[in-house]
Order: sequence, then structure tokens, then C-alpha cells
Amino acid sequence: MAREECKALLDALNKTTACYHHLVLTVGGSADSQNLREELQKTRQKARELAVATGARLTVVLRDRSLVAEERAEFERLWVAFSGCLDLLEADMQRALALGAAFPLHAPRRPLVRTGVAGGSSAVAARALSARSLRHEAEGDFDVVDLPQLEREILQVGEMIDDMEMRVNVPRWTVQARQTAGAELLSSASAGASSAGAMSLEERSGSCDPSKALAATVFSAVVLVAVALALCVAKLS
Repeated sequence: MAREECKALLDALNKTTACYHHLVLTVGGSADSQNLREELQKTRQKARELAVATGARLTVVLRDRSLVAEERAEFERLWVAFSGCLDLLEADMQRALALGAAFPLHAPRRPLVRTGVAGGSSAVAARALSARSLRHEAEGDFDVVDLPQLEREILQVGEMIDDMEMRVNVPRWTVQARQTAGAELLSSASAGASSAGAMSLEERSGSCDPSKALAATVFSAVVLVAVALALCVAKLS
């Protein structure tokens, strides 16, 4: 039960971290907006909550002295995967902080990139005066409040990583993987090569028609006879 629970938590954390990574890549681009920044905030908060729950569950299990060797090896693999998720989350949060500072939402100066807004003045004004835009303006500058909070959360994630290493000492280089690196790629490549070879063999075997082979043999014999007669005529002349 503990292993399945840890796997479920880790899977949810992995998906949330991947979602946050893709959202961070759009900061500063034409799709950047306050809606995106709010979604980034919600996603990273969910990732931090899952990280706390996953870390606490794995810590309790790995500090159990009665854990058998096989189960401990499995939980250590989960621990290494969990550590990797935290490292990626911290790196993406730092990237979001840098991009958010470089591309503020509401700045008096000209933005560094074009946001993709185009059209006549009336159309642009209609979009700018939408209900959601008015609500965002009434709430004030979202990034002014969120960026300092993001900076504090980055420090908290770093402290979480350090605390993990202090509570559970599982060096990554000591954990053995179930399969060699790139085994899935190699298996798919070998499967593709074998299928291609089978298709090529079928094509070669399918093109081997007895009547065509007989015709080719007769044609070769005729060519050889013609060459021999030409040599004889050349010698007699």
C-alpha cells in the first residue's frame, strides 16, 4: 500500500512539474498574460503541496529499519525520481522568476517583446476594456506581488531539498536502475530494424517469380552466345 501510494503521489508530482515547465516556456512571449501568471502560481503551489506530501511519505518509509532489501531498493528508486522532480521544479521556478522580472505585465516602459495584439484602435480598445481586464486592473499589478512570493518559495524548495538529504541519505549513484540507460530507445530501434528487415525479406522473396527467373536465364544465355559469335567473327576476319 505504501509503495502504490508513493508511486501515485510521484506520478502526480511528475505531471504537475511537467505542466509547470511548459507554462514557464511561454512567459515573455506573445501568449503571456496575467491569466498565464495566475496559472503559473496555481501550478507551482500544487507542485509544492505534492512535493511536501511525497517527501514526507517517502521519508517515513525509508527510515523504517525493518524494510527488506528488495523493498528498500524500490523506494530508493522512487526517492531518486522524486529528487529529480524537485531539482527540475526549482530550476523552472528560478527561470520563471528571471523571465517574470525581465517581462513585467504592467510596466510604464515598452515591453521587450510584441504581445501579438493587432487591429484597429476600436478593436484593441474593446479587447482592453473587457470585464476580465478591468478586474485585473482593479486588483493591481499581479507580478509585483507574485515575484517576491516566488522568490521566497524558491528558497523554501531549496531548503526542502537540503532537509531531504539530511533526513534520508540516498546517494543517487548508489541506486541501481531496473534497465540500462536508453533501453527503451534501443528496444524500439531494434524492433523497427527487425520489422524493416522482415519487410525487405518479404519484398525480396515476393519478387522471386519462377517464370521471371527462367526468362532472365534464357536472356543471359542469348547474350553469352552473341558475344561468343562476335569473338569468332572477329578472329576469322
